[in-house]
Amino acid sequence: MYKMVASDLDGTLLTSNHQIPPFSQQVLSQLHQQGIAFIFATGRHHIDVAYMREKLGIPAFMITSNGARVHNCENELVFKQNLAPEIVGKIVEMVADDDQIIINIYRDNDWLLNKVNPNVPMIRDHFPYEFFDVRNPPVDNVAKIFLTRVNRDHNKLVEWETVFNAEFTDSANIAFSTPHCLEIMDSNVSKGHALQAIAEMAGYQLKDCIAFGDGMNDFEMLSMAGKGLVMGTAHHKVKTALPNIEVIGNCDDEAVAHYIATHLLNKTKI
Repeated sequence: MYKMVASDLDGTLLTSNHQIPPFSQQVLSQLHQQGIAFIFATGRHHIDVAYMREKLGIPAFMITSNGARVHNCENELVFKQNLAPEIVGKIVEMVADDDQIIINIYRDNDWLLNKVNPNVPMIRDHFPYEFFDVRNPPVDNVAKIFLTRVNRDHNKLVEWETVFNAEFTDSANIAFSTPHCLEIMDSNVSKGHALQAIAEMAGYQLKDCIAFGDGMNDFEMLSMAGKGLVMGTAHHKVKTALPNIEVIGNCDDEAVAHYIATHLLNKTKI
């Protein structure tokens, strides 16, 4: 029996309107009651996830910024790994002249960006963003940078991915969370390594963990966990990179909750 369940949020546990529906909430509550730990494992900022955890109403570890921050159930920061300031400055410098690029920076308590995408809603009252000047970017205490494009051109982001991998070969972990979002963290950061640290804190091993995800930023977590499951709606690159991992359904069908209810919960009515 698995002792810990880790799940990505967007495209995985959350529906396409970014909610945890009632059935999923009930399943996670029963999971907690059975003594199986739940872990949020996401690229989102810890302030954003803490708000979600409070609404869910169960204690849970939080792996955020793709593993650059880990908070325990008491909301204490137990792991932190920043992106090197020189890498932050270099990335901003490299993309600053691309007028389609939106630069997002997550710091300890901040969400900073150079501009908004007029085509994408950005309202998060519990976690508002602020703007920064690309000519004088903040470079300290940066958990991650992530890039999107106004025109949502995946191929152009792939070009940047290639450039960054060549430039920062051993110093950055670069991965797509969705086809339209390219993320850059320190080379020692991943959801998988954060999950390993949490398991060890709890006295378990990775074999005791089950994990759900849908993006290339979930690769390490899905491949390192005792059992990884990838969403049916995941990008083909994810499925190609993890050819032997079981594929489940759609986030809008609450596939994660249904899998947990079927395979992990005691056979009582949900």
